[in-house]
Amino acid sequence: MNRKAIPIKILMADDDEDDQLLTRDALAESRVLNAIEFVKDGEQLLNYLRNDPPYDDISKYVRPDLILLDLNMPKMDGREALEQIKQDASLRSIPVVILTTSLQEEDKLKGYDLGAASYISKPVDFQGLVTLMRELGKYWIEIVELPR
Repeated sequence: MNRKAIPIKILMADDDEDDQLLTRDALAESRVLNAIEFVKDGEQLLNYLRNDPPYDDISKYVRPDLILLDLNMPKMDGREALEQIKQDASLRSIPVVILTTSLQEEDKLKGYDLGAASYISKPVDFQGLVTLMRELGKYWIEIVELPR
């Protein structure tokens, strides 16, 4: 690929702080140079995306290029958040990758029906997560052309 890789901003919605830390570390170890921010549930995700308080500082809370979405979260789960994102004309163009422990066929079908770009099962170990972050980075930075 001759195209110059442009770092992207990733927003991850996941209530598990260990998963957040591991993802940040895996992204760093995979040498994929991206900014990543975290929210803990679907309500925070939508507030962030809409720049509603406490995410109303638009210079700090910039629209992400990619959302990594866990399905099983408190308050508002990933399914409901995905549905609201894809129904919102100002947000629907943001690619959403479901990254979850759920292997339920129903969740996969519903995720794609609601507009998810991909459905990925979380790796069970750190090295698997590093590999996943490297491949995700390669795909979303070097191959896919995202709107700017």
